[in-house]
Amino acid sequence: MNDAALIALPYVFEFWALDHQLPPEGDWRTWVILGGRGAGKTRAGAEWVRAQVEGPAPLSPGRAGRVALIGETFDQVRDVMVFGDSGIVACAPPDRRPAWEATKRRLVWPNGATATSFSASEPEGLRGPQFDAAWADELAKWKKVDDAWDMLQFALRLGDHPRQVVTTTPRDVPILRRLLTLSSTVTTHAPTTANRANLAKSFLEEIEARYGGTRLGRQELEGVLLDDREGAFWSTAMLEDCRIDGPPPLSRIVVAVDPPVTGHAGSDECGIVVAGAVTEGAPGAWRAVVLEDASVKAAKPIDWARAALDAMERYGADRLVAEVNQGGDLVETVIRQIDPLVPYRGVRAAKGKSARAEPVAALYEQGRVSHLRGLGDLEDQMCLMTVQGFEGKGSPDRVDALVWALTDLVVEPGAKWRRPQVRTLL
Repeated sequence: MNDAALIALPYVFEFWALDHQLPPEGDWRTWVILGGRGAGKTRAGAEWVRAQVEGPAPLSPGRAGRVALIGETFDQVRDVMVFGDSGIVACAPPDRRPAWEATKRRLVWPNGATATSFSASEPEGLRGPQFDAAWADELAKWKKVDDAWDMLQFALRLGDHPRQVVTTTPRDVPILRRLLTLSSTVTTHAPTTANRANLAKSFLEEIEARYGGTRLGRQELEGVLLDDREGAFWSTAMLEDCRIDGPPPLSRIVVAVDPPVTGHAGSDECGIVVAGAVTEGAPGAWRAVVLEDASVKAAKPIDWARAALDAMERYGADRLVAEVNQGGDLVETVIRQIDPLVPYRGVRAAKGKSARAEPVAALYEQGRVSHLRGLGDLEDQMCLMTVQGFEGKGSPDRVDALVWALTDLVVEPGAKWRRPQVRTLL
């Protein structure tokens, strides 16, 4: 490469970019970049603005001439989107670097293109101006998100094909969910670790130690859009509040199983949850800890039975609790084929799933249930269990197993069965 090419190389973003930082092909209107903290979303937004306003030469026009920059506040637009380490000014080559007009809160490029900043907290500021491109940062955090987003859509009306980019850590807000369902929306996604080359090793180690294996970590680090449904028995905040790093000494441990209705490759998952309880003192003071979600996708009944018994062995569990509404005596028969002496209790559901879950949800509200890390799939189902029923896909097998486990331990505790001792008759 000659000297000119070497000088220009740091500003050729296509050469350095990660896959999720490059715009998808196609005739889209909105590009949503979902990612964990530090995944490179801001850099992707800034470089996209550059690609829109810059032409082949410093004074040549680009595809867009009027850009809207919208953040939660004016300060965040200025400090992150404009002057941040990955902001527009830092990304721009010297001969195309825009000038900041503080009184007008806008950037002006050498070719005359402008990018004006707006606060999502003041949606009326978007009433009147018009644009051919826009960058909306951290949409899921905006306090007046519906009003600000609507005003932006009315303003995005210049040019042949106005486009917008949304960079955000996902949160379960209606506007983001609606946006992701539109046929004119495209999405890229990346966890924090995708950008590990540009992040401090100590930062990655600290956040993984603190948030890895938690529901909050899935949102903030993995960039996963989590469901928190209105009327749900459990919420993300509630589950994060009950997180602990290790269990106390436990009086009892049970493994609960919600077997699938059928036993073939297309069957539902078999919910298997391990939980323990501290049962000293009055029953109203008993506390429970959810230790593991050992659920499996089992093609044959013998597979989930073996997985449940393996979980019992790992934790030295006192009892196996299994729902028998669908399988009846066959459930116990399958389990005892592997371990004839297993302490077993079959339970039959006389109420609907929501009714059974209510007393268990009350334990969480009372602060009497804790969770270890690594229960993300179970917690996802929990946040979809509402008073009206389960609002996710398929059956809430993991939640059913959780409910049976905590019911046996705390809500309706049975006898403290132990594995029978085998005596040899001489």
